Amino acid sequence: MQRAARPSRGLDRTPTPAGARRLMPAFAAAPAPVPATLPAPAPARRPLECDGCGEVLRLPALARRTEACCPRCDAVLRGPSGSLDAPLALGIAGLVLYAITMASPFLSLNLLGRLRTSGVETGAAAFIEQGFVPLSALVVLTLVLAPLARLLLLVGVLLGLRLRHPPRGLFHAFRWHERLGSWAMVEVFLFGALVSYTRLRDLAEVEVGPAAYGVAALALTLVAVRAVLEPQLVWDALERHGATAAGRYGWPEAEAGRAPPISCDCCRLLAAAPAGSPCPRCAARLHPRKPNSVARTWALLLAALVLYVPANIYPVMVIVTFGRGGPHTILGGVAEFLYSGFWPLALIVFLASVMVPVLKLAGLVVMLVGIHRRSAARLRDRTRLYRAVEAIGRWSMIDVFVVSVLIAVVRFGNLASIDAAVGATCFAGVVVLTILAASAFDPRLMWDAAGRPGSTAPGEQA
Repeated sequence: MQRAARPSRGLDRTPTPAGARRLMPAFAAAPAPVPATLPAPAPARRPLECDGCGEVLRLPALARRTEACCPRCDAVLRGPSGSLDAPLALGIAGLVLYAITMASPFLSLNLLGRLRTSGVETGAAAFIEQGFVPLSALVVLTLVLAPLARLLLLVGVLLGLRLRHPPRGLFHAFRWHERLGSWAMVEVFLFGALVSYTRLRDLAEVEVGPAAYGVAALALTLVAVRAVLEPQLVWDALERHGATAAGRYGWPEAEAGRAPPISCDCCRLLAAAPAGSPCPRCAARLHPRKPNSVARTWALLLAALVLYVPANIYPVMVIVTFGRGGPHTILGGVAEFLYSGFWPLALIVFLASVMVPVLKLAGLVVMLVGIHRRSAARLRDRTRLYRAVEAIGRWSMIDVFVVSVLIAVVRFGNLASIDAAVGATCFAGVVVLTILAASAFDPRLMWDAAGRPGSTAPGEQA
């Protein structure tokens, strides 16, 4: 895949290699931002604000398999153009795999002639039985509801766009599809199931059910959907078919004309509309910067730091086999894998459950301190750090899914049992809070605080 080459520093942007497209500054004959009543210039020629640094650029039409990147912070502004047929086909396939997976047995455990079978969602019920209702709700959300909702919303939107007169409310469906992206964790559950299978093999005879293969296929399908789906193509299609919020929300023409352009956090439309008003394309509230971003991020980060200590000190589960055993912590599980010779799994658990939370917490602290100090040092690197923190946040859920799988199938009374412990709740709290903190943080504030805002970037809203 080709990437649009980074222009030179001067005002005269140098030509890019063949097959790529250069990025143009917004105020070098750029079309005006979209007014509240939509459409104006063609979508490919509109100004676009980088959500990493706040720079405003306009993009020419991109060649196939070419993506446009911000010349200032390297963030991807728009992915490769393509057809919406592939995401639709993958979405339908995902729904079929989801139905098969949820209706089939996941794992069967045979211990001394006693057989127990579990499904993918059985761990959520086991959490409720043991009194860990928040953990049950989190597993249901990330493993059952969010993946199903995203698939249904995506297929519904893409099928709706094929109608002669698409429903005008399709933009609501696609907006929710995008917002649920961080909470669909089938691929994370797949790794958690692999770790659980390794633990169970030492305890009893394990039989892998059809749902295990279904989870693997579903995870690959969802990864493929993310790879081939460019959200801006969907938003452009919705706009062409009139299935947006345009014309639904009115504000005085003069007020809209005086308002500085604001980039929508959801659909990335740069709209000349009053702050706090609905986006004319997706109806999300428009704000120059995420409201109270620094304060909300600090609050969520400090709450996560408070929970991080008990998450590592207290046991995440209690394992008893033939009258022996006891509580197990996260680091204790890593040590067990190393002792048993499963160092690749030990590495996976250590990275996902120890290093990833530390990286998220430390990275957010570095970025917040940089804003308070108005530091201009390594702005591009700090923006890349934010993208990394945002991308890896979900993977810390591996330990929660491991506990979910184990407590669902190892329930043999005095022979063997695995129960969840308070450390699992604390650790899940750390994962959720850091995901929310990364979502609340606005990386453009780092550039604003350093005195290098984008072309039209206003200051942070308190």
